[in-house]
Parts: sequence; structure tokens; C-alpha cells
Amino acid sequence: MKPLHILTWLVGALVTIFAIGGLHWGLAQIGWISFFDWSFYFEVSAAGLLQGVMYSLVALGFVLIFKASGIFNFAQGSLVLFAALTMVGLMELFERDFGIRLHWVLAFILTVGVMVLVAIAIERLVLRPLVNQPPIILFMATIGIFYFVDGFGQALWGSDVKVLDIGMPIASAVSPLGVRMNVYDLIAAGVGAALVAGLGVFFQYTRIGRALRAVADDHQAALSVGIPLKTIWTIVWSVAGVVALVAGIMWGGKAGVQFSLALIALKALPVLILGGFTSIPGAIVGGLIIGYGEQVAENFIGLEIGGAIQDWFAYVLALVFLLFRPQGLFGERIIERV
Repeated sequence: MKPLHILTWLVGALVTIFAIGGLHWGLAQIGWISFFDWSFYFEVSAAGLLQGVMYSLVALGFVLIFKASGIFNFAQGSLVLFAALTMVGLMELFERDFGIRLHWVLAFILTVGVMVLVAIAIERLVLRPLVNQPPIILFMATIGIFYFVDGFGQALWGSDVKVLDIGMPIASAVSPLGVRMNVYDLIAAGVGAALVAGLGVFFQYTRIGRALRAVADDHQAALSVGIPLKTIWTIVWSVAGVVALVAGIMWGGKAGVQFSLALIALKALPVLILGGFTSIPGAIVGGLIIGYGEQVAENFIGLEIGGAIQDWFAYVLALVFLLFRPQGLFGERIIERV
């Protein structure tokens, strides 16, 4: 995205947040909703936007695989869980068996190596035999990968809830401009922004990134011009594994490393539908919209209809997008001529 486009989106986002706040204020004035406070509204909005960044971290892994293979990688959620379990498991293993308290940075580096090995295994054992197969075959393969990786990770490291301590403050908060925000969420947002910037540069300006885009367009054509499809898939699954590790650290450090991490993938699906399956910036914007919308709807509208809006809001919004803009905000419209 160009700087002017980014500035336009930022201004539009601020205007939208104030407009929605004004709408809720008006509804409160005429008695249609029972409660509205501007200070609380901005706190809820900030919490939702930061939560949206966490959703986006998971969605990024889906975008990477889709850009390289044109399939929805159902296994990304299990990679998030497996990466987080491996990192915690290595830290516990060194402390239990060797009496060494392994620093989380070293555990992170070792886990990156494990995720690269996992990517190589997936490419050699699953993807390589399925080159040039229909997308539905590859999608079904990712479902198999999901259940295998999920079960293997819990068999290897155990299924108990594990604490992932990387020294980040969980409960502390700051109040810039009077809006209370969690420090952990702010750090996670910074990590997500840096990751998006790095991936954007990687895809747009590197030779491997351009090769990845070519592979996504047409496997056979990419092979015919000398692009090594097997190598490209290994690279992109390795990068997706590292992204899954970062997402697993952020989510696991906040809520504990447990089976529910694998189910976060279900929340990433509406994020992808909103932002577009092939857009890295779209994954971020989609996550911000979902996170903000969930929190505002739950805290203001949910009071009037009994709550639980947070469970279904994202999917209803995704359904609306499928009806009116199926390619998403940043997705490319595909025109097929027959």
C-alpha cells in the first residue's frame, strides 16, 4: 500500500469510529439503548482494535499459504498450537532434565528450527505428491495436516494448559489521553505491525516473493519458466510456521497454551473474507474491523439483547461481505471469460 492510501484508511477509520460512537450516543439519548459513555466507548474501541491485531496475526499465516498455493490452509490453527507447545515444551524440558532455565529467546530460535523442519516434512510427505492436483484435494490435505499436527503436538508435549512466560506484563495498563489500554496488547500490536511490514517488503521487493506470487497464479506456468515449486512451498510453509509461532506466543502468553489456540483459526476465516485472501494489509484491516466490531457490539448492543454477540458477530459480518463484496476489501476481483 502507498503512504497516501494508508493515510486515507487511517483518517477513514477515525471518522468511522467517531461516527459509530455518535450513533450509539444518539440511540442512548432517545432511549433505544440503556447506556453510553464516550470514555468507556473509546476504551472498548481501543481494546477491540488491539484484539483485532491478535486475530490478524493468525490470519497472516492463511494469507501466506493462499498466495503461494491458492488454497485455504485449514492447518494453520494447529501450527499455532504446535509452535507454542514446542516453545513451552523446550523451556520445560531444559529446566526439568538439565537444570537449565532456557531463555525464551533461545527457545524461540530453537522452535523456529523445528517449524522449518515441520515445513520440510509437510512439503516432502504431503504437498510434493499433490503437485498440479485440484485445489479441493490440497484443501482436504490441510485438514488431515491439522488433525495430525494437533494430535502429535499434544502427544509430544502433553495436553495440560501451559504457562508461556516471556517477561511481558499481562495485567498492567497505560492510559494515554485518558483511554485505558493493556500494555501486553500494545506490544502485541507493535509486533503485528512489524511482521506485516516485513512480509509486505518480502513479497513485493524480493525475488522469492515475486516467485511466490507467480506460483499462486499458475503452478504449471511457474514450473515451465523454471521456478522451483517444491522449494517455494517449503519456504512459504516455513514462513507461515514462523508467523504461527509469533501468533502462538502472543495468544499463549495471554491466555495460556492450550487446545483452544487451534480453534482461533475459525475466527481468522471472517478476517480473511473481509480483508481478502491474498492481501497482507487486508488481513490487518479485516482483523481490526472484526475486533472493534465485536467489542462495541458486545458492550453496547449486547446489553439490550442478552449478550453473546461476540460469538457470532464476525460470521454475520463476513456473510454480508460475501453477498456484496465477495473478494473482500483488498482482494482482487477474478473475471473468467468463457
